[in-house]
Amino acid sequence: MLLRYKKAFEKISMGLLSFMPHEKDVKKLLETIHQYETNPDWHLFLWKKGEDLVGLVGVRMNNANGIIQHLSVNPSHRGEGIGKEMLKSLTSTLHTSSIQPSEEVKSFYEKCQIDKEED
Repeated sequence: MLLRYKKAFEKISMGLLSFMPHEKDVKKLLETIHQYETNPDWHLFLWKKGEDLVGLVGVRMNNANGIIQHLSVNPSHRGEGIGKEMLKSLTSTLHTSSIQPSEEVKSFYEKCQIDKEED
């Protein structure tokens, strides 16, 4: 289930963000979280599986177009289709059909890409 970020999720969000190659430094992680907390065009969501938060997706809205800035799944839950489920839920949550990956997440996004034949 996709949940909107709130301050109580800050530490787990930073942990999930740290799995991204450009988000290793604590100072950079804090800057990124601050951006999601303060910029109305940036939206951060976490994926809850059972009682655990195991995935994260962050989107920057550019008018009606969503650009995925961050896409991460806890390594112990990879290969379970969580990335794909997050992307499916994201489209309806943001009420937009135009969501594209940034360069940083493009390869993972393409692995998770929703097969149109499944819908």
